[in-house]
Amino acid sequence: MLDATLKSQLKTYLERVTQPIEIVASLDDGAKSRELHDLLVEIAGLSSLITLRADGDDARRPSFSLNRPNGDISLRFAGIPMGHEFTSLVLALLQVGGHPSKASLEVIEQIQTLEGEFNFETYFSLSCQNCPDVVQALNLMAVLNPSVRHVAIDGALFQAEVDARQIMAVPSVYLNGEVFGQGRMGLEEILGKIDTNAGARQAEKLNAKQAFDVLVVGGGPAGASAAIYAARKGIRTGVAAERFGGQVLDTMAIENFVSVHETEGPKLATALEEHVKQYDVDIMNLQRGEALIPATDGGLHEVRMASGASLKAKTVILATGARWREMNVPGEQQYRGRGVAYCPHCDGPLFKGKRVAVIGGGNSGVEAAIDLAGIVAQVTLIEFDSQLRADAVLQRKLHSLPNVTVITQALTTEVIGNGEKVTGLRYKDRTSDIEHELALEGIFVQIGLLPNTDWLKGTVELSARGEIIVDARGQTSIAGVFAAGDVTTVPYKQIVIAVGEGAKASLAAFDHLIRTSAPA
Repeated sequence: MLDATLKSQLKTYLERVTQPIEIVASLDDGAKSRELHDLLVEIAGLSSLITLRADGDDARRPSFSLNRPNGDISLRFAGIPMGHEFTSLVLALLQVGGHPSKASLEVIEQIQTLEGEFNFETYFSLSCQNCPDVVQALNLMAVLNPSVRHVAIDGALFQAEVDARQIMAVPSVYLNGEVFGQGRMGLEEILGKIDTNAGARQAEKLNAKQAFDVLVVGGGPAGASAAIYAARKGIRTGVAAERFGGQVLDTMAIENFVSVHETEGPKLATALEEHVKQYDVDIMNLQRGEALIPATDGGLHEVRMASGASLKAKTVILATGARWREMNVPGEQQYRGRGVAYCPHCDGPLFKGKRVAVIGGGNSGVEAAIDLAGIVAQVTLIEFDSQLRADAVLQRKLHSLPNVTVITQALTTEVIGNGEKVTGLRYKDRTSDIEHELALEGIFVQIGLLPNTDWLKGTVELSARGEIIVDARGQTSIAGVFAAGDVTTVPYKQIVIAVGEGAKASLAAFDHLIRTSAPA
């Protein structure tokens, strides 16, 4: 299972284990059980503190639990946690083995004091880059609090459960048998949902903070870059972000970020956050901007958050990025997560052997169709224009695939379903106005991005597309308020451009500070 290099790396990690770990496997006679058993034997052989038993009685097979002998941790993997989930397995081994988490002491205490019974089930796919955050957060909670139980389930391996629960998007999380959430969730977000007073406590703390010299709203590449450049000037810097990493977290392969040959979105997002944390930056997570109140008479700008918090600053850098553009047709919202999806890498494995459509003929749409073609039975790519807009090399690859059909000059008009899940879609031929209906089980929407500026309408000047209008220095229509990244009118929405624009906006904000006077 593990090659020599990976085994050597894992052995080094397991040297940090300080407490005995007991692995209890529940297996059957199937090939996947034999594969899992081989993996667990290899892992147990890498540390004298790890023991393996194969007499587990869990109904899900193959699966295994991690515990301390005579301990009360309830942490289980149902399936073989390789791919993106191998990191989750390594972290779980370390944490069960006594290695401390990197979570803050405040968060750890919040987990340990949770009261009640919390039985979590997370359905993941091995190709999902969003799933590890959820799995790792819930695993840590299970390690720290015996009232929290967690099982991470490979949806592709337990297809019967996926079908019975009609799961069509991962990660899908259940709490005590009921749907808890879907999509990427960090530790703090999960705690905020089950600890109902957490949001109010956090808002109270934020309201008490002193004014910042530079407040960055948004934690994507532009926001991270802006924070680093501001902090290096020695000025009071804060970052308020709904989720650190932004749209990068939903990006799979990144092969054009200068000096980095190849990486994945979540890895880059983690690296960005770790870099920011090397400086004296106040990072405030789970904070979504709700209103910007510009300064008057040389005073302070104020940013009000959806959480109820209010932050003040001498200068503000808006770096709230963009989100997936929706089709805005009947049925889309009703069947979101029940056949309508926006991340082919995450949710593609759940549609194995089924028929799907990809909406959009740009690079993202064509790449999605190519990836899905290796998993599903049939892919139909639907493009509004008369021709695809993707790079020629991608189009050649697409047209070489036998199970892909391309339809151009087509306007999607409706998502069809049976009340529980998607069963098809309707589209209109733009050349003849004739409507057609496609029978399928999944629809992947890949039609571009929308800037996150709804909360800024009527405050800063926006373009017809809703982007923040900025000049060459990142200055908006409000003095002392700057903007950077995908949320602005700067062309070409690329990570490397966002990083540069964030740095530029930060330098411009610093220049503004030293040329103007503002109250402390």
